[in-house]
Amino acid sequence: MIARISGAAARGILVALLIATPALMLPAMLNDASQITMLVALIACFLTFIEYNSNFPSIIEFRDAAPFNRLRYVCLLVTVIVLTLILKQKVSPSVLGGAMTSIGTILGNAMDFPFSPVRMIVLMLPENASDALVASVRTSAGMAYLISLISMGAFLVLVRIMNWPVRQGAFNVWVNLPLFDPTAGGDVIYRLQRDARINIALGFLLPFLIPAVVKAASDLLDPITLQNPHTQIWTVAAWAFLPASIIMRGIAMGKIAEMIEEKRRRAYADDAEKDHGLQPA
Repeated sequence: MIARISGAAARGILVALLIATPALMLPAMLNDASQITMLVALIACFLTFIEYNSNFPSIIEFRDAAPFNRLRYVCLLVTVIVLTLILKQKVSPSVLGGAMTSIGTILGNAMDFPFSPVRMIVLMLPENASDALVASVRTSAGMAYLISLISMGAFLVLVRIMNWPVRQGAFNVWVNLPLFDPTAGGDVIYRLQRDARINIALGFLLPFLIPAVVKAASDLLDPITLQNPHTQIWTVAAWAFLPASIIMRGIAMGKIAEMIEEKRRRAYADDAEKDHGLQPA
């Protein structure tokens, strides 16, 4: 019990630190913005603690299938830290910030070709956006997209080479997929494979759909200028992280479908052998 409480508390604190990272690293913000950031961090900390301290799952998937959630957390944390260093370089230069900015500039320029995800998020900016803002968004998008690709590649290695999640022991579908009802109807394997394909396809489309939706909504609402550093950090981080997270979820569900199919195949083979052994000579 003590181990569960301490683990849940540690996870809650880490989530709160993730949310507060830009506010802690960037120059002082307005008091209202600081209070809102701290409030969101405390709420996220509390919800994470409640989820991991409970014996019964609620919304967080793959809770007991490490390191799925840890990899996603590290991906988002690294993305937020790198983007914060890039934007901090403008007001407080540093060697690390300069290196991240240089790498991001190279990646952003290389990825900024017609119909690319980076080009789409650049086109999301208002027409009167300054050249400095466009360059900043392009640099941030290049770094964020690279980090998301690395995280997806790392998870694919865990699944295909390191045989995740089998190496962690028995996999409990109810605990790790609380939002998936195996008894809802239809074959479980088919439903898992269908959800896996939908998640992977949606993950590939989101980097293009998010800027398009924001650009279309700017005709009705105030357009997102991304002039505020914190707005730029979280917008670009969400644009890169959400598709990667959804693709990783699709890969994980596809792997679970393969595991269930393999277990079912072995059970059928065992039953066939038993039936064959009971037949009279």
